[in-house]
Amino acid sequence: MDKVNSWASELRQLKDIILETDLIETTKWGSPVFTLNGKNIVGLAGFKSFFALWFFKGAQLKDEKKVLINAQEGKTKLMRQWRFTTQEQIDKDLILKYVLEAIEIENS
Repeated sequence: MDKVNSWASELRQLKDIILETDLIETTKWGSPVFTLNGKNIVGLAGFKSFFALWFFKGAQLKDEKKVLINAQEGKTKLMRQWRFTTQEQIDKDLILKYVLEAIEIENS
């Protein structure tokens, strides 16, 4: 089974949430990436056992709910990942809060 397509409806749901913002969807590294003024803000990816949001400057987010992890410790300084394993974990309001904060950081 294709690892991305096994999460197709969940990734679509995340994409729809992100598209409520002013971000522009593009494809980079074979995955959807959402940009602002040409700068990468957030990306989506499906994996074997989870699907995730990638915040390119995630280390600068407040992360009050402690959902972000450094998926490549020692390799990435700013990028952080938010992993999900079920559709029920998708909290639209919380995701929008994180995405809007990421946009603010890029604009500052």
